[in-house]
Amino acid sequence: MAATGDAAYIKQINRSLILQKIIEEKTISRAELSKLTNLTRATISVQAADLLDEELVIETQLEHHSVGRRPIMLSINRQAGFVLGIDLDYGAMTFALSDLLGKLVALETIPLESTDYDHVVQAAAKHIHRFQTQCEDSRYGLVNVVIGVHGLVTLDEHVHFVPRLGWNNVSLKEDLERTTGLSVTLENNANLCAFAERVYKHYEAKNLLGVSLSSGIGVGIIMNEAFFKGENGFAGEAGHMIIVPNGKACSCGNKGCWEQYGSEAAFLHALAMKKGKETFSYQDVQEGIQFKDETVIEMMDEFIFHLSIGLNNMINLYNPNVVVLNSDLLHLYPEAIKKIEENLVSSINHYRHLYISELGKQACVSGACALGIKQFFHIPTLQLSAE
Repeated sequence: MAATGDAAYIKQINRSLILQKIIEEKTISRAELSKLTNLTRATISVQAADLLDEELVIETQLEHHSVGRRPIMLSINRQAGFVLGIDLDYGAMTFALSDLLGKLVALETIPLESTDYDHVVQAAAKHIHRFQTQCEDSRYGLVNVVIGVHGLVTLDEHVHFVPRLGWNNVSLKEDLERTTGLSVTLENNANLCAFAERVYKHYEAKNLLGVSLSSGIGVGIIMNEAFFKGENGFAGEAGHMIIVPNGKACSCGNKGCWEQYGSEAAFLHALAMKKGKETFSYQDVQEGIQFKDETVIEMMDEFIFHLSIGLNNMINLYNPNVVVLNSDLLHLYPEAIKKIEENLVSSINHYRHLYISELGKQACVSGACALGIKQFFHIPTLQLSAE
């Protein structure tokens, strides 16, 4: 029995490795697969036959003009199934449907009229059913639903707390699975944003920090190509790290939290107060920067200073290869990265690259789709093209 079990386990490992390489290379011959995986050609042939039979892989002939047979190339059958990623935020849910290589085939944002838990579950289930119907003609249909939650999610995918929705200890995963009959994965939105950066943009980064700056500050931490979640799953709540002792009061109960100084919502609120306005928009900020409004420039520099304090702490704690900042605000300020780096002057402050995210508001749903794909193929590492 042990030998049979071992053989099945080895076969599954080989399958995962082969699928991973086909995804990475996009199209690849059996001979090249054998070289890259160090598996025998016989093993590759058997596995390829199984994958072709399951319609997970398709064959194409490579066009070339040399003498001899045209090589037969293997690639993923990207239309064999689909994944649904959902960004569940205050006031809206964003749905992204992707094929099995991460290409978005639908992207919709649906307003939420209420934060009532039952209302949101019913609305989510209704739209999940709609997307499921769209996928019925494919071999595997809708294979995974992955939801990004702007709050605390436990290791067993239970929603502990969502501040802006006012939810405490709700069983969103179980309730949606029961309502839809589908497999549902819950993950913290900052983790999904970081995962999207790793999968779509920064393939080389085994250690990555993704810092999302919007209504608060969330940090997705990837260490050795895996999420770093802590004891309960709550690691990454760096927005509640105190950077100004006895500073501004925070909804968490502390004073001087990072997100009271380094989040976009805090910045826009402070700027509106300074300008004597009820609100201040991103467009107002852009115009202020364009026309060199002294107050806007001064407060942007102050925002960047406080943002840098928190980044300094996170970099020293985790020593990442790559730090990605997901921020609409920083995109408006041409000197943002330079000014942040000028503040990161500690001799023990080690990181290799600092970027502003190109994925923006699609990062969460893109990461959700990517995680669903990784789970479907049962592969350890995923590398996709955004094209």
